[in-house]
Amino acid sequence: MSELTKEQEILMVMRKVLASIVKDTTPPPGMKHPLTEQTIQDVRACFGLISARERELADEQGRVVEKPFYTDQRQEQSAEVVPMSSIRRPEKD
Repeated sequence: MSELTKEQEILMVMRKVLASIVKDTTPPPGMKHPLTEQTIQDVRACFGLISARERELADEQGRVVEKPFYTDQRQEQSAEVVPMSSIRRPEKD
C-alpha cells in the first residue's frame, strides 16, 4: 500500500477534527443545537468537499476507496451468511 501524500494526511486530519467538533457540539435529543443552521450547512459542505477531494486523489493513484455502510445494509460478498437455525444434523439411517 502506498504512503499517503501530505494533502491526503491534511484531508484525513481535517475530516477527523470536523467530526469531533460535530460530536462534541451535538446536543441530546430535544435540546436546541448550539450551531446555527448556516454553520451546520457549511460543515456538511466541508465534509462533501473533503470527501470529493479524497476520492479524486484515490482515483489518481488507482486506489479503491471504501465507502461507509450501515450494518444492516447488504454488502456485495462472495459468500452468503447462512442462519444457524437452518442448519440441521443429518438424519441417522
